[in-house]
Amino acid sequence: MFVVWEPVLATDWMAPSTATLKRVSDLRVEQYWDSGRLLSKALGETDRRSIVWDHVMVYNRGVAWSDAAPPKPVVSDGPVVEVVDQLAAGLRQAIAQN
Repeated sequence: MFVVWEPVLATDWMAPSTATLKRVSDLRVEQYWDSGRLLSKALGETDRRSIVWDHVMVYNRGVAWSDAAPPKPVVSDGPVVEVVDQLAAGLRQAIAQN
């Protein structure tokens, strides 16, 4: 699992603190700071209103991203706190694909 932190709110002017990173404590999780919101832009951000943040995406195992466009996810929804059940279902589905 990857968690990507990016500057969106006025308080997001630097990489997340250790305390913020501890919100996701599972050792299997990789966390990244995307200061230029490159992921959001790859997912369709064109202006402040279209920033992709607080969002969950689940992909099947083995799915690779290309330079052309991101692949279609099994789950794509948010805000995160409201889609925990969809995330869990999507993870089960992605795992079952193998």
